[in-house]
Amino acid sequence: MKLKNLFFAALIVALISSCTSSQKKKGDDTKEITIAYVDGWAEGVAMTYVTKSILESEGYSVSLKNAAVDLVFASLANGDIDVFMDAWLPVTHKEKIAKFTDKIESLGTNIDEARIGLVVPSYVTINSIEELNSVADRFDGKIIGIEKGAGITAKTELAIEQYGLNFEQLNSSGVAMLTELTKAIKENRWIVVTGWAPHWKFGRYDLKFLDDPQKVYGETEHVETYARKGFKDDDPFAANYFTNFHLTDAQIADLLAKMEDSDNKETTAKAWIEQNKALVQGWLKKAE
Repeated sequence: MKLKNLFFAALIVALISSCTSSQKKKGDDTKEITIAYVDGWAEGVAMTYVTKSILESEGYSVSLKNAAVDLVFASLANGDIDVFMDAWLPVTHKEKIAKFTDKIESLGTNIDEARIGLVVPSYVTINSIEELNSVADRFDGKIIGIEKGAGITAKTELAIEQYGLNFEQLNSSGVAMLTELTKAIKENRWIVVTGWAPHWKFGRYDLKFLDDPQKVYGETEHVETYARKGFKDDDPFAANYFTNFHLTDAQIADLLAKMEDSDNKETTAKAWIEQNKALVQGWLKKAE
């Protein structure tokens, strides 16, 4: 009888524990979100770290994933990540987004005006891509690029073809490109890189885009936040935040400058949020 009673007592304890665990899960207020970014893409990194800090203050557990842009879009489509804040349209990422139109969706524009193209220091005496061949030796016949999978990389290969440039694009990373640019400027040496704005380099160095008469790189771009399909329904609060998230030229320039001068992105993000409370509250405002 004692063994039987012990068995039933153990069974009751197990049932109570199971119910308690179930209730805990149902009442758990922790919200999780995974945001992707591409290392070296300054604007995306900055916006992502600001968002991480804001959402954590709203009770979220935020995971950041750093990956190449092709993997980012594929992971969005697979549902492995929730959000990516650095999709450039209508030109840069058009083809990449087109692959997954039924599996990913835009949450809105976060930067209104952006641009991609070939960038040189202002002391370089040419002003157009059409002039590059005439001074190819000054650049050693090289365009310093970023990652092979980046949209600007593909556009640069197209520019080389369409303009008949006697140049080779050297690809590595955004960080490596900036290192080469900085070194060349210190040496007052000619260099041409694949560049984009907004970016902190335009605040630090005197740079210019080369004119693109054939519009290979398009004209004005904008930056959008993309999410996996169904994210809006799964998390209306966060989706509303991302829809509201928007930075003016002055705001993104200020954020990028502070991030570039910082040794700790999370600390800098929190300080920037503290300085821009009204803006952040507007992002968190619920849709009426």
